[in-house]
Amino acid sequence: MRGEPDFLKSLRDEMGAGRQWLDRVVVLVYAVLAGLAVVALTLIADAALALYQGLRSHGWWVPLVWTPAVTALVVWCMRRWAPGAAGSGVPQVLTALAPETPLAQRSRFVSLRLSLAKVLGVSGGLLAGLSVGRQGPSVQVAAGVMLHARHWLSPRSGISDRELLVAGGAAGIAAAFNTPLGGIVFAIEELSRRLTERSSGLMLAAIVIAGLVAVSVFGNLSVFGRVRTDGVSWWGLLGPGLLVALACGLLGGLMSRVLLASFMGVPDRFCALRRKRPVLFAALCGLAIAVVALVTDGAVVGVGHEHTKQLLENAAQLPTEHQPFLFTGLKFIASWLSAWTGVPGGVFGPSLSIGAGVGADVAWLVNSPHGAALIALGMCAFLAAVTQTPITAMIIVMEMTDGHSMVLSLMASALLASLVSRMVSRPLYSTMSALMMRALRPADEAGPAPASVTGQGAGAHRPGDQQPQQ
Repeated sequence: MRGEPDFLKSLRDEMGAGRQWLDRVVVLVYAVLAGLAVVALTLIADAALALYQGLRSHGWWVPLVWTPAVTALVVWCMRRWAPGAAGSGVPQVLTALAPETPLAQRSRFVSLRLSLAKVLGVSGGLLAGLSVGRQGPSVQVAAGVMLHARHWLSPRSGISDRELLVAGGAAGIAAAFNTPLGGIVFAIEELSRRLTERSSGLMLAAIVIAGLVAVSVFGNLSVFGRVRTDGVSWWGLLGPGLLVALACGLLGGLMSRVLLASFMGVPDRFCALRRKRPVLFAALCGLAIAVVALVTDGAVVGVGHEHTKQLLENAAQLPTEHQPFLFTGLKFIASWLSAWTGVPGGVFGPSLSIGAGVGADVAWLVNSPHGAALIALGMCAFLAAVTQTPITAMIIVMEMTDGHSMVLSLMASALLASLVSRMVSRPLYSTMSALMMRALRPADEAGPAPASVTGQGAGAHRPGDQQPQQ
């Protein structure tokens, strides 16, 4: 058995380890840079969406021309210069984290160059008027920044590339959602099951610092304000809450399943067109999204936070003023088509918006006076169903809505929705990552790869230099 630690000896060792302290400073400096990169992504993406909204005021027909053209341009640019920046970003980080991925191949999925391309690509998607999120891409952006720290670390630092990737990816979530605790939980639940005892404290500090950078810029405020639960009882919320969780579990599982089908390339004429003419296919998807945006007066465009805020603020009027099922269904379609184009963008933000729509629909359907609580449960449940990370979903929604009084209800809805989703679909991010790793192996070992990650797929740039699109 080890003896008690010697305080004076430990203090001398710490004070004498100059290079070790320098390595720690390097990691913390890059944590600040990762947070600033996510802040830059947020500001540029919001500016791009605001510019699109301004263009819509010039005529109802403008999106019908603008959205397909810009979508096609973004897809062409990504395929030409940065195929690894396409899609969500979380599967790319998981692939870079996988022990099976050769070190020389990691730059195809995570790098400083791809982080810059990701920022421009996501902003381009929002400028086009697509239904994409910026939180998932923030994972890849921050991971690329943190991984660059390895160039300045000493060989004896004890900090591995894996730990830098985990810290960077989690820092991206912490800064994007303004929820440092959510970033830590995401690191444990999704990115890594373990951190070495030697450096876990340093990595957690890096995640918190990146989150605090976002807090210092945007303020220490809940993104969606505070959900009022005064007068809400377990019995009054049990039946409608159960309905919300089940509906979100089924719909979220369906979202995950169609995204995987689109990513893998099923044998139909649409996927065939995407393989042969990916830029044209992106333009056609953009046209369909523009039509949906016209029907909803632009409500489905972008991440969806503004519409979610409006639902929460007007929760008391839902039974009389809400238009049921229209927004939820069209936001689902727009988000799916946006991901199918191959434009950089995530599903975290749209999932929160769709879940809020489900909660509002159920509140209208049962004429519940607890609309705000059901909307929060829907946000948590749908995010948990799509990502199949219930604890992360619960923490994120709890922090974004200041819903600490609903922690048990949020956890129950997240667990139930995630369970239902697993009966409908395989895990979204880990399945995509497995397919990416499969495409890296020699053909005789991996067998036929999915269409979207082979030289014949929509994600191809040129033979030998392909990247997946989702």
